[in-house]
Order: sequence, then C-alpha cells, then structure tokens
Amino acid sequence: MQAITNLQQLIYTMQPVLHAPCYVFATLPPGLAIPVGVKMLFEEVEGWTAILTEQKAMQLELAYEFPCRMITLNVHSSLDAVGFLARITAELASLNMGVNPVSAFYHDHLFVPAGRAEEALAALVNLSHQGQVVS
Repeated sequence: MQAITNLQQLIYTMQPVLHAPCYVFATLPPGLAIPVGVKMLFEEVEGWTAILTEQKAMQLELAYEFPCRMITLNVHSSLDAVGFLARITAELASLNMGVNPVSAFYHDHLFVPAGRAEEALAALVNLSHQGQVVS
C-alpha cells in the first residue's frame, strides 16, 4: 500500500469512519501498569498520557478529560504529507470544534467532542465530496 502525499487526493479519498466507543484522555499514575485496551500512549515530562475508553478509565478510577469519539480517516496518508491535518482541523475549527488528531503509520485519527461527533463526521464527508483527485 503506497502512502499518499497529494493533499487533494488525500481529502477526496479519506473515507472518514466514526467509531462507537467514547474515549477520554487521562494521565496514568506512576507505577500503574499499562492498562489493556489503551488506544494511545504518549510519554511527556509530567507522565504518561493515555487515550482509552471512558468505561475503562472509570473502571481504573482514573481522572480524565475530554469525552470524545474517534474518527478514522481511511486513507493511507504519508507521514510527511503536507497540509492534510491542517485542512481537516481548519474545517472543524470553522465549526468552532476542537479536535485532537493522532497520526499512526497508515491512518490519521481524530478525537472530536463526543456530543458533536456526528456533526464532525458529516463535515468531513462533505469536505471529501468537494475534493477532486489531481494527477
């Protein structure tokens, strides 16, 4: 699978998909083993930030923030593609919506406010339909 760098092609073929679980951002306390089911883990100076389901955070009695839903952009975006996430986040910003993007090897994933996830998905689908593939 070839990673795509062309911005218009990325937007046109992104195929956003909304996932069902509600996710949250939490900080793992020192000494806690990495819980099963963590979606993402990132080490900062202050400690480990985890993205996990709200249900799992409550089960582990973790303090958390930003109940959100994940939208996966199902296009193999190159890790050095220029402007893709900038265009996506600008679209959501035009709706006064915050987003926390996470880039992985094959796809980009957007964590959007849980109560506005359907609105975010509709905006991204609309954006994708406006695009044109440029060769």
